[in-house]
Amino acid sequence: MANFKIGAHVRGENPIEEAKTLGISQIQLFLGDPQSWKGVIIPGDVTAEEFAKSAENIDVFVHARYLINVATTNNKVRIPSRKLLQTDVDTAASIGAKAVIVHGGHVTADDDPTVGYENWAKALDQLDMKVPVFIENTAGGSHAMARRVESIAKLWDRVGDFGVGFCLDTCHAHAGGIDMGNLAETILGITGRIDLIHCNDSRDAADSGADRHANLGQGQIELDNIINCLKIANAPVILETPGEGVAEDIALLAKALA
Repeated sequence: MANFKIGAHVRGENPIEEAKTLGISQIQLFLGDPQSWKGVIIPGDVTAEEFAKSAENIDVFVHARYLINVATTNNKVRIPSRKLLQTDVDTAASIGAKAVIVHGGHVTADDDPTVGYENWAKALDQLDMKVPVFIENTAGGSHAMARRVESIAKLWDRVGDFGVGFCLDTCHAHAGGIDMGNLAETILGITGRIDLIHCNDSRDAADSGADRHANLGQGQIELDNIINCLKIANAPVILETPGEGVAEDIALLAKALA
């Protein structure tokens, strides 16, 4: 059974109205400034209960803050990262969200990558996973936990038994140097699952390490490869493409996946 539910990341003060305007029943949002360690912000300046009620017909996914890096050996980053991830998970549960998506993180050039995978396991072992957590592949960094096929495989060998899911970002995969011709098959072969797709074109060349999204058909990823990836993955889709073209991207996918 195909699962081609199409949604988009929304950033406004009224994400539910934005979803209605776009004609979608699935959204992704932040619960605070993505570049800040500070507190929780529920869009619309409402309570968690009020938001959950307003979103009762909308599937909501929460993107954890960009600063979170539970893999690092730097205590001043790793410990606050664990706390902030728990905060985002707790708040996501309070608003009825489906899952929290978090980047794979990285270690430094002086670190053994094995330490990063082990730090992930330790973080998940202490995490109260009130809603599912999906680890997302990342675009750049030579010491990233989830950029290269080999690193994703090593990460999953360590964390797969914790019940985490996988979020596949097409722009990140392209920028990370993964073959886009059989992308979904490659990831499924490693993780056995793809729980969510971040569907994005890329402004930059393959293996550039640059995380710059483009609207579908406007970047450097072959559109047929993106569509094939979605069909093979058979997972819910969130567009993170530039806002001025997202309505056209939704229409394009709706037609291609009909």
